[in-house]
Amino acid sequence: MALTLSSSAFNAGASIPLQYTCEGQDLSPPLTWSNMPQGTKSLALIVDDPDAPDPKAPKMTYVHWVLYNIPVSTTELPENVGSKLPEGTQQGTNDWHRTGYGGPCPPIGTHRYFFKLYALDTLLPDLKEPTKKQLEEAMEGHILDKTELMGIYHKKSQ
Repeated sequence: MALTLSSSAFNAGASIPLQYTCEGQDLSPPLTWSNMPQGTKSLALIVDDPDAPDPKAPKMTYVHWVLYNIPVSTTELPENVGSKLPEGTQQGTNDWHRTGYGGPCPPIGTHRYFFKLYALDTLLPDLKEPTKKQLEEAMEGHILDKTELMGIYHKKSQ
């Protein structure tokens, strides 16, 4: 069975609820996963938006959350996990130049947000708050499986 990722807050392809966005409380949504492949030593999570700044003319992928060295004993992140991350989990730097979750906040249009979970065959070294690119480079050659959950969001104030 393949690695799976889901959220009790929204279904795949559906709208991300307001409380998980910049217009709400900017809480991280609850996430649950299963079917880690044999040999998994750690997990990594990257949340990004490939539609920035305008889905009709995207110019960049905006990074919202970077986590790595999530323990294999962990099968979920509760809503608003914040600083209560599983022991050993390390955070990277998002495109707001800070660690932690930053929810959807599109300047224009409806954007797609990809929650990407990676099963790795290693525990990564301390990467000192890596960017998405630095984490992807460190994961190279160590990915046993990958899954993603995509949600959409359109700002109410647009």
